Amino acid sequence: MSLDSAETKTESTTDVATSVNQLADRARRASRTLARANRDWKDKALRAIADTIDSHRQQIMAANAKDLENGRERGTSAAMLDRLKLDDQRIDGLISALEELIGLPDPVGRVVRGETLPNGLRMRQINVPMGVIGTIYEARPNVTVDIAGLSLKSGNAVLLRGGSAALNSNVALVNYIRNALESVSLPRDLVISVDEYGREGADAMMAARGRIDVLIPRGGRELIQRVVTTAKVPVIETGEGNVHIFMSASADEEMATDILLNAKTHRPSVCNTVETLLIAKDAPAAPAVLRALAEAGVTLHTDARVASLVPGIETIAAGEDDWRNEYLDLDIAVKLVDTMDEALEHIREYSTGHTEAIITSSLAESERFIAEIESAAVIVNASTRFTDGGQLGLGAEVGISTQKMHARGPMGLSELTTTKWIVQGDGHIRK
Repeated sequence: MSLDSAETKTESTTDVATSVNQLADRARRASRTLARANRDWKDKALRAIADTIDSHRQQIMAANAKDLENGRERGTSAAMLDRLKLDDQRIDGLISALEELIGLPDPVGRVVRGETLPNGLRMRQINVPMGVIGTIYEARPNVTVDIAGLSLKSGNAVLLRGGSAALNSNVALVNYIRNALESVSLPRDLVISVDEYGREGADAMMAARGRIDVLIPRGGRELIQRVVTTAKVPVIETGEGNVHIFMSASADEEMATDILLNAKTHRPSVCNTVETLLIAKDAPAAPAVLRALAEAGVTLHTDARVASLVPGIETIAAGEDDWRNEYLDLDIAVKLVDTMDEALEHIREYSTGHTEAIITSSLAESERFIAEIESAAVIVNASTRFTDGGQLGLGAEVGISTQKMHARGPMGLSELTTTKWIVQGDGHIRK
């Protein structure tokens, strides 16, 4: 139950769908106020949120500690507990992301294209807010702040369903965000949680076509696919990350080692960590890279040829499931490929369309990889961990879109807007 549930729960009905629809309608009304807000007003709200989170970090971490304790009691995996955790460093990261959003241009009103037509009509296509965004996610309290900040700066209201694993954290964060909005004379209902309605609340969001303009799921494969296949509301599909790195025969050993260690061990529980390593059969860097991964505590799931490259190091025989698995842990599937063609074909077969990378000294190989890989992000000679809104200068991100619609890859401010045509004339009529 949220701390201000008296505001958000409709007492006149116990029907969840009706209650969630009413919350969405409240968000819609609030969005009309935000539509009139200029950049200074929105940035003032983001500053108030950052200051409130900073001044209440102890309360937020105490709420998060309850979620972590509950998770450990339920046997939640280490990877999921890592996603769930908020400490001083991560709260500093949330504040930094909000500060970066403050420094970014307001996308609303930006002219995409415009001209005066031969008949004298003046035409512009401009960016405008979506209206009401719904987000369904799990075990990631940082997403609560990221999405609230991005939605506000892009002129949108947002309904949040954050899941039971992070309930206490999200209750605290949403209340502080709503208080901060009120402190700068913006409606509290620009950010509303439906967590008190549980899974039925998520189902109601998915059915709220016409009330919620777009749904963005963020989480594991089961959650994302349930939203994609069930929702009547338009959905932007975000990414399960079966991320590949192809290590060419020309790969520099030191560079390859540094990149693989970072891509796998920096934060293995997130979607841009590498899950499959494809190695050219004659790559001299292969033994050193594999040994470095094993020494860093990474479990190698390999084919027989890869295992023979690292005698004395324990490996697990890889099966079909390993090529499809998003481990989100210190595990990696490794395969030796005879040609670049084979590597590309493997990626086409098993990729989820998130991020793929190549390590090579060959310009021709890198250009071919860029041209033929169809994923949302393609990286050359760098860690896959850079597929991230903050790292790419977008501020926070609402997720990594793996679809091929208007929003693809890390979704920042621009991806949370749509467009509107403005046509101005002087009594023009069509002949």
